[in-house]
Amino acid sequence: MPSVLESLNTALHQAFTDTQSVYLLGEDILDPYGGAFKVTRGLSTAFPDRVLTTPISEAGFVGLAAGMAMRGLRPVVEIMFGDFVTLIADQLINHIAKFRWMYNDQVRVPLVIRTPMGGRRGYGPTHSQTLEKLYLGVPGLKVVAPTAFSSPDGKNSPGDLLYRSIIQGDDPLLFVENKLQYLLPVQKQADMNDFNLVSQPGSADPGFPAFILSIKGASPASLTLAAYGYMAELAKQAIHQLAFEHEIFAELIVPTQLSPFEIGPILSSAKHSGALLVIEEGTMSLGWGAEIVARIAEASDTHPIHCQRLAAEELPIPSSGPLEAQVLPGVEKIVAAAIEMVE
Repeated sequence: MPSVLESLNTALHQAFTDTQSVYLLGEDILDPYGGAFKVTRGLSTAFPDRVLTTPISEAGFVGLAAGMAMRGLRPVVEIMFGDFVTLIADQLINHIAKFRWMYNDQVRVPLVIRTPMGGRRGYGPTHSQTLEKLYLGVPGLKVVAPTAFSSPDGKNSPGDLLYRSIIQGDDPLLFVENKLQYLLPVQKQADMNDFNLVSQPGSADPGFPAFILSIKGASPASLTLAAYGYMAELAKQAIHQLAFEHEIFAELIVPTQLSPFEIGPILSSAKHSGALLVIEEGTMSLGWGAEIVARIAEASDTHPIHCQRLAAEELPIPSSGPLEAQVLPGVEKIVAAAIEMVE
């Protein structure tokens, strides 16, 4: 099984091979370094004229990429650490996401911005954050977070989602990759002995599905879990532990598109289970989980669903491993929250 990192790297190579208009911009992406997390390794050797190493000026090279996209190219930008997406806010929110509307639908900005998010590597408070919530709900901008899961035919893998975002998308897209996800194997149903795994196409954009994970042969779920990115892997471990150690059966819903967001798969599962635990690595206040719970409340007023959120503490991410584990939600915290909800 390829890893998530290998899947993404293969997708970039394939996109460059298939479409001459694909370019890559970013810091330290040239071989032999190949990027801070090696996702772009080999591209500058294979396509030297289309891999552009940049100065340390995120706002500058994202603005350059926007111009390239408007002129008919398909640029991919790597932001070395997700913490630095704060530096591109003006370009992305006030310009790139709005150009299609400002110019009366006469232009497109097919720009993909990739960035690694998340902690648990001891990188400290300015290199470990999960900040995609800053961009959720921005009109004209799509936010996607791949998971380590894949459909049986290999579609909807992290690499497949990235490839289609680059080749087929006509609007700007923020592609969020969790650092700890990179080394996970891409998992299909055949790779999971104890789990059922299915994918459900999105109703607004079928290209970015939700994955639904449950324990094989289990009783109907008494709890729904919702998580994305690497938190989906931790939630997967949690529902396994809940089933085999506590006889609590849960269903896990893993969306790949965070914004614009479709509540359908989560709502459907939560209506059947009657309880929903939303898990995210970012801080709890005003985040993705808050939006999910609000939508569930609006859609289930006649049959109330018990909801709870689990997220990072409202603190900077420590460099110390033990302290970092205290701040970020892990498997033990997910299991404890689930048991409390069911009991």
